[in-house]
Amino acid sequence: MKPESITDADGALNRLKSGNRAFLSAAENKSDISPSVRKETAQKGQFPYAVIVACSDSRVVPEHIFGCGIGELFVIRVAGNVIGDHQLGSIEYAVRHLKCPLVVVLAHTGCGAVNAALQGAAEGYVRTIAEEIRIAANGAADAEEAARRNAAACAARIERALGNGKGAPKVSSALYRIESGAVEFYE
Repeated sequence: MKPESITDADGALNRLKSGNRAFLSAAENKSDISPSVRKETAQKGQFPYAVIVACSDSRVVPEHIFGCGIGELFVIRVAGNVIGDHQLGSIEYAVRHLKCPLVVVLAHTGCGAVNAALQGAAEGYVRTIAEEIRIAANGAADAEEAARRNAAACAARIERALGNGKGAPKVSSALYRIESGAVEFYE
C-alpha cells in the first residue's frame, strides 16, 4: 500500500500492526527502497502516514519493525524516546505540513536509558534523559513498567502540545519487545 493512500489514524495503525506481524517471521525487510521510489519521493516529496518517536537503541529500527520502506514513516530517534521541544517541533512539522494522522511513542524492553533512570547512575548529559524518564516512571521499580509509563507520559505530552481537536493526530504509545520483535500498542 502506498503511503499517500493511508490518510487516517486507524488506517495508519492497522498498517503498522500488519507490518509488525510480517516482521515477526521475516528474515529481511521486503519494503520498497528501490531507485524508483527514491526518485519519486525526491520529485514529489514525502507522504508518511505515521510519526514514530523511538529510542536511539541500534536494535530498534522502526522501518524494519513495521515492514516499511522509503517515505512511509517520519521517524524521530532519541535515547529513551523522551520528548523535548526539538522532538515536538519535528512532530508538529510532520502533523501540520506532512499531514501525518498518527503519532506513536515506541518504547522497548532492555532500554539502557530506562535502566539508568531506575539505577540513578547516569552522569553528564545522559542524566537529563534519565531524570525525565525517572519522573515519568513514577516509582515503577520494574524496567518494563517504567518504559511503558515513560512512553505513555511522552504521548500525553505530545497530546497536550498539539491539542486534541480537529486536525490533531491520534497519539498512541507502544512497547517493542527486542527479544521477539513483537509490538504491543496501548491505544
